[in-house]
Amino acid sequence: MRRGVDLSLYYLTDTELSSGLGLIETALAAVQGGATIVQLRDPQAKAGWLVAQGRALVAALRPLGIPVIINDRPDVALAAGADGAHVGQGDLPPEAAREILGPDAIVGLSITRPDQLAEAPWGLVDHLGVGPVVSRGVKTDGAEPMGFDGLRACVLLSRRPVVAIGGMSVEWVPDAMAAGVAGIAAVAAIAGAEDPADAASALRTAIEHHRRLRGAARG
Repeated sequence: MRRGVDLSLYYLTDTELSSGLGLIETALAAVQGGATIVQLRDPQAKAGWLVAQGRALVAALRPLGIPVIINDRPDVALAAGADGAHVGQGDLPPEAAREILGPDAIVGLSITRPDQLAEAPWGLVDHLGVGPVVSRGVKTDGAEPMGFDGLRACVLLSRRPVVAIGGMSVEWVPDAMAAGVAGIAAVAAIAGAEDPADAASALRTAIEHHRRLRGAARG
């Protein structure tokens, strides 16, 4: 994977849920609590706003060593100076994202069903966001949840690290980690929390605990 990105706790921003504290401040709190990568996500926002927010996130998080990814929009990622982009099944294809962003950028791909892995462009993507697993979360029009059996099937078929997304919370960390994921993606569990830093810390602690257990079982 390019640049050795740590996918342990992948925070996706939510403009509405973080409106009290603010988008940038919530992202900083998530990182303070243990988030290792941040994705700017707002499907309804215009490009100009996304570029401005992307640049602000990069300015705040790059000194901390935290990659910033832009959802759906490789063009915005390029304009914002972000570290990469994440594309879905109905978005610009990974081939185009890689062409726009170049060989050193981080490119993630969403997978909503195990059968989609048969045609995944492994040479172009660095990791997969797989889900929804438990629920659709903030994506009211998302695919049906695949459950942990579906997640496990995707992990077994994938040639790249997998991040579990969709209703993820501390409660579900053990099941997701047991499926073999590289990390957990969280939106509402952090952005909607009264204290985003504490919420991120609880998730990261659970992830590391079950990672150690998984390592011990293999050993």
